[in-house]
Amino acid sequence: MTDAPSALRLHDSDNILIALTALAQGTQLAGGVVAAQPIPAGHKIAASPIAAGSPVRKYGQIIGVASQDIAPGAHVHVHNLGMGAHKQDYGFGSAAVALAPANDAAGFMGYHRPSGRVGTRNYLGILTSVNCAGSVARFIAEAVERQGWLADFPNIDGIVPIVHGSGCGMSGKGEGYDTLFRTLAGYGHNPNFGAILMVGLGCEVMQIPDLIDRKALKDSARFRYMTIQQTGGTRATVDKGVAILRELAAEADKARRAPAPASKLVLGMQCGGSDGYSGITANPALGVASDLLVRQGGTSILSETSEIYGAEHLLTRRAVDEATGRKLIDLIDWWEDYTARNHGEMDNNPSPGNKRGGLTTILEKSLGAVAKGGSAPLAGVYKFAEPIDQPGFVFMDSPGYDPCSVTGQVASGANLIAFTTGRGSVSGYRPVPCIKIASNPDLWQRMEPDMDVNGGEILSGVSLEAKGQEIFELMLHVASGAPTKSEAQGFGAVEFVPWQIGAVM
Repeated sequence: MTDAPSALRLHDSDNILIALTALAQGTQLAGGVVAAQPIPAGHKIAASPIAAGSPVRKYGQIIGVASQDIAPGAHVHVHNLGMGAHKQDYGFGSAAVALAPANDAAGFMGYHRPSGRVGTRNYLGILTSVNCAGSVARFIAEAVERQGWLADFPNIDGIVPIVHGSGCGMSGKGEGYDTLFRTLAGYGHNPNFGAILMVGLGCEVMQIPDLIDRKALKDSARFRYMTIQQTGGTRATVDKGVAILRELAAEADKARRAPAPASKLVLGMQCGGSDGYSGITANPALGVASDLLVRQGGTSILSETSEIYGAEHLLTRRAVDEATGRKLIDLIDWWEDYTARNHGEMDNNPSPGNKRGGLTTILEKSLGAVAKGGSAPLAGVYKFAEPIDQPGFVFMDSPGYDPCSVTGQVASGANLIAFTTGRGSVSGYRPVPCIKIASNPDLWQRMEPDMDVNGGEILSGVSLEAKGQEIFELMLHVASGAPTKSEAQGFGAVEFVPWQIGAVM
């Protein structure tokens, strides 16, 4: 803290302060600095003169360069701060320090599956291979709800139709096909589904026989499939689908919650609608919770490759070995090419809402986003929707678009999501519960019905360690069946968003 409670210096080498509240012109700050103009809450203030072309530092890291001379007390934002060139020292593995195992074992009450995974929920799923089957999948779910027989199966949390906009009009091989294949197959294996009915049209590129060529998807007691064309059209498919789901429900309802170690939790970590507080409060607090989970032998997944851009060196330094670190840099290289060939750029972020919240460059946003990963070694780097096959802190490639990124994490095996936000993201991700963490007290006050944790309390003196412990304990509570705010409001029907790569033909 500075000696004035109205602003925060995050690192001794920083040449900016962060406004803890909205500051009026003339507000006295530390070191004799005076706010030269009104400064919005969460925004940056020059703590010393910054010459044009000089680096601007936050978190002890460069977040861009001054585009003009900046006087002490001036507002530092898009009008006088730009990206500039940035080159990082990757230092592969130089800061990888294993975390000590937890002294006390933690656990939750979950659904043990034949695969050895443990679910935090017990849903029936209707998984579609192609957009053409989406309406029929929803017709089936609506018919079950009208008939009311799901009430006869009290151990089932509900029915989730998984519909999307792809599966045909695409190449039957290559990157785009492989990514969608992994995503659909991954949802079929997610432990939060007690049973699944897969529905296809019949003539699509993404053929069901290819998807079900897996041992776990050949368990007829928990997995069935059909196509609309072979079944006889919409009405026949709906009738048959309802009958099959009732059979699957009888099997899924046999599941009972039983004690499971915290090592069976696979946590997907996201941030969306970030602001200038996110990297100070909610994200590092989630990082503490991530470390607590890793110490228990569990798994936490950081994603959003385009939103670690400029901060990737903080992860490569924590990689368990050089090969793991280089896999992450290979993803960064791919993204630079991907955005360039699609006439985009890596600095298309922050979004307008992020900027209103105080974030200026992708470097600044990325440094705050990486804080969600705590301090554990980076144990692995995975493709989008690739099965996570080892515990610890890992990275999964994905866009920064939140629903798409979470879709990949759920396909990779996440059975719990923690989502930090500074502007107020509203979403949910059935079949996986999502814990929302507010970064500031104003958001908590305005949108408490959507938020599960008030990370803004850190600004008034609650320690990161205490807030991280609170998040971790809530994770165990939610994993044991306690509903999150987004679940209670019914979110999760439209957030399945597979990453579409390649030509639509």
